[in-house]
Amino acid sequence: MYINCNGRLIDLSNPKVMGILNCTPDSFFDGGKYKNESELLSQTEKMLTDGATFIDIGAYSSKPNAAFVTEAQEVARIVPVVELVLKHFPDTLIAIDTFRAKVADACIEAGAAIINDIAAGLLDNAMLETVGRHKVPYIMMHMRGNPQTMTKLTQYDDIIHDMLFYFSERITAARKHGIDDIIIDPGFGFAKTLEQNYEVMGKLELFRQITGLPLLSGISRKSMIYKLLGNTPQEALNGTTVLNTISLVKGAKIVRVHDVKEAVEAVRIFGQLG
Repeated sequence: MYINCNGRLIDLSNPKVMGILNCTPDSFFDGGKYKNESELLSQTEKMLTDGATFIDIGAYSSKPNAAFVTEAQEVARIVPVVELVLKHFPDTLIAIDTFRAKVADACIEAGAAIINDIAAGLLDNAMLETVGRHKVPYIMMHMRGNPQTMTKLTQYDDIIHDMLFYFSERITAARKHGIDDIIIDPGFGFAKTLEQNYEVMGKLELFRQITGLPLLSGISRKSMIYKLLGNTPQEALNGTTVLNTISLVKGAKIVRVHDVKEAVEAVRIFGQLG
């Protein structure tokens, strides 16, 4: 199970860790933490040293009710960060967290290797064509609505059935645009209640089994952890590690995290199970 990242074949038979680098002022956990080039580079170096295979860069917070950011603002925020990281760490495999085709296009031109789209192409009709044209791997996530409306869109007849139908339709659309390497993300916390998030986690293996595609699990410090435990995002590392481990047991090939060292340790321990 390989994906082609800028000419490098990445073997996902052994799970990989994707480290999160937010350059937004309002991310739910680390918003505004990395304010200058030195801090961005220091965090990137730490994640790479700790064992991240991918660095996921985002410039538009997708937390519930996130503030709107214009396309021009997003490009202005994110492209310099991509260029900065690749200047200092040229071998870095960068994923771009965006649902906008122009942002994806600009970042790929700057050297990014993967597009990570929370909307699976549904918020920008040009996204699938753009990704297909560039022949980069595509992470498609399940979500309803957008970050401003998704918390009101949690009514499902059968959430697992509905999500599988969604992925079937989006995978077909992506294939029609020549996208070869597809990774699916169930979208924990996006248009799902706490109970629905755990229902999806409990049946996570079905998404891998039915689609046959590699699975990304992104639960790092999310509300499904800290609301259940009655703590805060800052106190949710232990819960994150527990759910990362469950995700790996259920077939996830990438875990997307704020805390790379702990996730890499979980992957290493899981790998010893044989």
